[in-house]
Amino acid sequence: MTSRVHAPARPAPTTRRTIGFTVGVAALLALLSVRLFAPAETGEALSDGVRDGITLAISVVIESLPFVFLGIVLSIAVQLFLPADFLMRRLPRTPWVRRAVVSLFGVLLPVCECGNVPLARGLMLRGLSVGESMTFLLAAPILNPVTIVVTYQAFGWDDGILAWRIIGGFLVANLIGWLFSRHPDPMRLLTPDFQATCAHAADEQAAHAAGGRAAAPAKARRAVRMFADETSAMLPALMVGSAIAGAIQIAVSRDVLVTVGQDAVWSVVALMLLAFVISICSNVDAFFALAFSSTFLPGAIIAFLVFGPMIDIKMLALMRTTFTARTLVQVTAVVALAAAAIGLGVNAFA
Repeated sequence: MTSRVHAPARPAPTTRRTIGFTVGVAALLALLSVRLFAPAETGEALSDGVRDGITLAISVVIESLPFVFLGIVLSIAVQLFLPADFLMRRLPRTPWVRRAVVSLFGVLLPVCECGNVPLARGLMLRGLSVGESMTFLLAAPILNPVTIVVTYQAFGWDDGILAWRIIGGFLVANLIGWLFSRHPDPMRLLTPDFQATCAHAADEQAAHAAGGRAAAPAKARRAVRMFADETSAMLPALMVGSAIAGAIQIAVSRDVLVTVGQDAVWSVVALMLLAFVISICSNVDAFFALAFSSTFLPGAIIAFLVFGPMIDIKMLALMRTTFTARTLVQVTAVVALAAAAIGLGVNAFA
């Protein structure tokens, strides 16, 4: 029997989220102001590295923000307009088959990893277990039609890169889902804030069920409030993750990474580290990886394309709104080992 998300009732942490939202917006505006409107003498005073770091951080935010908003909108639609038992009645009862089906939700909900976090939160509030939501969260960025088509456009069927990306994404996501479905107390995997959100959502669902169908204006007001709550949770995390990604990108020399490209082991490690640092969207990362295809072995490219959409700096910052730090360390370790095993296996037998 799968474990559902239940928590003791706690007030929703709206004050902290409001502060976080304000800080996130202020940070973004500050970065944009420095980059676009600073006087010439100020721009000259900044080192090239600092300017590059600001530019990279802003580019990550601009690339990610539309998908975050799309994920939030889809999450709200799932919670407000999908009947409470709609998913539960249609999903298979056998746990591993159920997770396999959940991992394919990305085919119908083509959101990259940035938008999958709020969407996974919404699905959890609608009845998915923690393990099932993790399966969706990690599989959807790879197993969606946009990512598959873009990967095919970049690599075709060369070196089995597309096939191994699809197979690897499916297997790794289901491995994570299986491991965490066996946790004796799934609620301990979630942050206290999200536990409170779950309790608040359960209370609201019970109230609406008791009171009948909500009128359209009431649903609209609830949707606006949910959008504000999710945005205030996601935006600060996105800002922090993007800033860290920008800082690390200017600190790590890509020339160093390229020098190890033809080593069967170090090529895999190097491109996985690069995927973690650059935090590029899964909908476009195949064309980024294509630039390394003449320098790095196929297994390294595959490891990059499997690991990056599941775990990177920006993704971890967004996931931290939902899962505890200890949980994310465990997920990162398992995903990294599994992606590396796939890449090393391809290099060994290709």
